[in-house]
Amino acid sequence: MAKAQELRRRIKSVENTRQITRTMEMVSTSKLKRAQDRVVATRPYAGALADVIGSLFDPVLAERFPLLRQPPDTPDRVALVLVTSNRGLCGAFNGNLIRHARHRIAELERQGVTVELHGVGKKGIGYFKYVGRALASARADVGDRPTPEHAAEVVQPLMDRFERGELDGVEVVFARFVNPLSTPPTILPILPVRPPSEERRGRGTDRAAANYILRPSADEIVGALLPLYVRNQMYRALVETAASEHGARRTAMKNATDNAGEMINSLRRTYHRARQAQITQEIAEIVGGAEALKG
Repeated sequence: MAKAQELRRRIKSVENTRQITRTMEMVSTSKLKRAQDRVVATRPYAGALADVIGSLFDPVLAERFPLLRQPPDTPDRVALVLVTSNRGLCGAFNGNLIRHARHRIAELERQGVTVELHGVGKKGIGYFKYVGRALASARADVGDRPTPEHAAEVVQPLMDRFERGELDGVEVVFARFVNPLSTPPTILPILPVRPPSEERRGRGTDRAAANYILRPSADEIVGALLPLYVRNQMYRALVETAASEHGARRTAMKNATDNAGEMINSLRRTYHRARQAQITQEIAEIVGGAEALKG
């Protein structure tokens, strides 16, 4: 009887766990839809910024705008911003991001580059503190609903230092949101601003051929758009990581719910076999006692 009672308690415990994981899956599904809408909303603006900068780009601009200053072949100091989540229960999501950042740090340090690590999200901050790696800055207040103000607060000090020549580059490690099941860790160089691709230059040439009159001058427009472009790249990394976190948590909670259901079925079969064996034993004892009384 003790074994049957123990199985009943375990079944009840797993059922409670399944209820929690199913609820978390539903919550993550709801949050994922809103986060996915924010990701989709950021892409047209980012594309328009890149197109305008591409149409006005000229190689001589790098001499006048520090944000376009290309680093030397062997940069001395690079800032690496790692974006993770504040919470767990999302499978290998944070572990993959941390592993990607570690590989990038090791790659840069093999080249003799000094890497300055900046953390956004409790999981990444906690890991590197645990392994004894110093962080130049740590932000755990962004959460899963980042705003453009959050992005500006994270990247503006790095932009200022890049303009002063204290940094040769700024890179972001984040989870690129392809779909809820595909969120690969990605390295995005955001400083210096890279020259536009040949495709964008071609589109820019087509627009330039239309004889637009620019007010104010092209230099002033580029000077105003470059900081916006960098802040938007940082905002994109924050938004896509937040959406990827919800997708990873939904998948992890669905798998946990399914596994709990399979475990409950297995435990119930074991419980019914144990209960059947117990009943059979009790019947046998009753029959044996009855036969003993007859004798």
